[in-house]
Amino acid sequence: MSQAAAGLLRFSSPRDPALVAQFVRLRVIDPEKTYWRRGIAAATRWRRENGGGQLRVPYDYVMGENKTEAEAESGGEGESGGGSAGAVAGFPLGRWLADQRRYYNAGTLEASRVKQLEALGMVWSHYDVAWEEGLTVARSWAAAHSHFLPPVQAVGDGGYPIGVWAKNRRAEARRTWENAERRAVGETVPVAAGELPESRLAALEAIDPGWCPLGWDVAWQRCFTLARTHVRAGGALLEVAGGLVVQGEDLGAWAVAQRQGWDKLSPAQQWLLGSTLGLEPAGSGARPAKLTADGKWALNLRAARQYHDREGHLRPARKHIERLDIDGQAVDIKLGTFLDNTRRRADKLTPERRAELDQLGMRW
Repeated sequence: MSQAAAGLLRFSSPRDPALVAQFVRLRVIDPEKTYWRRGIAAATRWRRENGGGQLRVPYDYVMGENKTEAEAESGGEGESGGGSAGAVAGFPLGRWLADQRRYYNAGTLEASRVKQLEALGMVWSHYDVAWEEGLTVARSWAAAHSHFLPPVQAVGDGGYPIGVWAKNRRAEARRTWENAERRAVGETVPVAAGELPESRLAALEAIDPGWCPLGWDVAWQRCFTLARTHVRAGGALLEVAGGLVVQGEDLGAWAVAQRQGWDKLSPAQQWLLGSTLGLEPAGSGARPAKLTADGKWALNLRAARQYHDREGHLRPARKHIERLDIDGQAVDIKLGTFLDNTRRRADKLTPERRAELDQLGMRW
């Protein structure tokens, strides 16, 4: 208790009625406004001492000793809080800001206070700030590399771990699509924190439509994308280890591995390699036939019918692979992925194709 307050509470001494009224108002009736002014003063000082910018203050941060007298300014609501309003040493700024976010999200924070905090660079959601930072670095990284398929160890501007950020976003995207499929077949799946909103998925697809491959891993997609860019620019895809290294990827060794492991690739991968890069399976002189859009549809529809005939429904898991026997050759069809993509593009289907799936009990 301050010396002035102790004097007011000493009943044997004369007391000034005005001081008593101020004491009661600030300490008893409305101490919260004094606490608010201390918070604003602390935030102002923290921002000044940290070069301005946003109030990205750790939750457990507590103000140190006063370095200047500037924080003695009232910071706000037109009432004098006495000298104590500016004394911010020991003030729990991180926890105070977290409280303001909670009040803001609950809709109980006054508009004037919202304005004051925003003028100081208040961060209402660290998750939103982290997303915007990552997206900015992603755009910069993609502009420099012509794709957004960074390896996990990749770093962007200012040492930002863009590879890890991209990996986490891909995991969220896949979880989002898997949960959407489960909801489409009638399961009750609550919206999880690890899902990506449509707006964020669209933002990433705008950077690179192939940023999150579903049928194969990112490393394969990255090498294919680099090889395709090289070939389209008029370059030759030298099929020898060390013959062509782009962005740290040995595309020559990769091309050899694709030819030698041709039978382990999906039909879509085989088609991409043959039609885009001109690759063929090792030991074969015949180039793989190019699948037309109608041909791919027929192949997927055949897999859907085979699954329906066996299971009695058309509700496979998202990652389900249906194996077809075509002329004695086993061909794996990513049926779950095909059906999920078809639902998302239902408005672009012809009436005939929609009817073909309706006959199999397709759930849109």
